[in-house]
Amino acid sequence: MKNRISPEEIIKLAENEVFVFGSNLSGRHGKGAAKKALTWGAKWGQAAGLQGRTYGIPTKDAAIKRTLTIIEIKPFVDEFVEFAKANPKLIFLVTEVGCGLAGLKPKEVAPLFQKAIDIENIHLPARFWHKLK
Repeated sequence: MKNRISPEEIIKLAENEVFVFGSNLSGRHGKGAAKKALTWGAKWGQAAGLQGRTYGIPTKDAAIKRTLTIIEIKPFVDEFVEFAKANPKLIFLVTEVGCGLAGLKPKEVAPLFQKAIDIENIHLPARFWHKLK
């Protein structure tokens, strides 16, 4: 796990790395990690999935007013984990999805990534790993 910790601040990506960020259902990447994702190919108007060298996981509603529930976020995380498994040559650097503007806590979000524990190309934030141990 120690070699699979995402940097606290991701400022550059290696050729095979993908920036995984929290999005909203309208795909308006105006603040936080979503805004940073635009520099690596996130597509305005696309809420989820692979976008350039980024991967969006929705955590807010389309109006960007309501944080999605953990139950609503779970299918997007499950889809991400399956995508990462199917693309083992890529390294996925997961940010603290849902813990910034969406206002969730790592202890709430980290369990969604339980299936990622044994997937070598998924790197999680340290605070997620602490909750998954």
